[in-house]
Amino acid sequence: MSTAPTMSAPDAPMVSAVVFDLDGVLVDTEPVWADAKRELTLAAGGHWSTDAPIAMLGMSGPEWSQYMHDELSLPLAPEVIRERVVEGVLQRLAEAVPLIAGAHKAVTAIAARWPVGLASSADRPVIDAVLEAAGLDNVVRVSVSSDEAGAGKPAPDVYLAAAARLGVAAQAAVAIEDSANGMRSAKAAGMRLIAIPNQHAPVDDGVLRIADVVLAAITELTPATVETLSVER
Repeated sequence: MSTAPTMSAPDAPMVSAVVFDLDGVLVDTEPVWADAKRELTLAAGGHWSTDAPIAMLGMSGPEWSQYMHDELSLPLAPEVIRERVVEGVLQRLAEAVPLIAGAHKAVTAIAARWPVGLASSADRPVIDAVLEAAGLDNVVRVSVSSDEAGAGKPAPDVYLAAAARLGVAAQAAVAIEDSANGMRSAKAAGMRLIAIPNQHAPVDDGVLRIADVVLAAITELTPATVETLSVER
């Protein structure tokens, strides 16, 4: 069930673009990343923590690889950690890409009305592989990885970069997010926010309250939903 818009200012500009997160919104890949990171940590003699996947949500590649080196005691250089984890993720995705039910339909419906971008914490090879496998590589106009933009989520960098590449003001864009750090990132960028919580990325009620609309599943996301956030000046 969706909630009504609550946060948009009455003079908010009309929506000019929609920017999606990737992991947890379009593909259920948070467990894939967690499995690859856990496997490497244990194989290399580090100390895995069950809290680590949540702690790393939203981090860019350089950030989570440094976290694994420092906090999980992984005795490998951060750049090696990152390379091996990404290899593990790509190997898993080569077997199957866990596209979330209804995601392709939702994105293509939105893309028929507005230009669509992607703002993801995933590494570039993973973004490209997922978009191609999902049949969305020709639908999503621009995609940005956090490490290409600057700091990872909750910093606004990746959303600001996506809006810039789409040629729109961030305030005229709507973000679609599942995680707490992603939601904070989108709002920090000045975007309106549609939250679709994912079971692998728990979000407390305090963070959900910053969303303009909360949906139970991406199957509820339609152009009409986005239009509720579009108010002409």
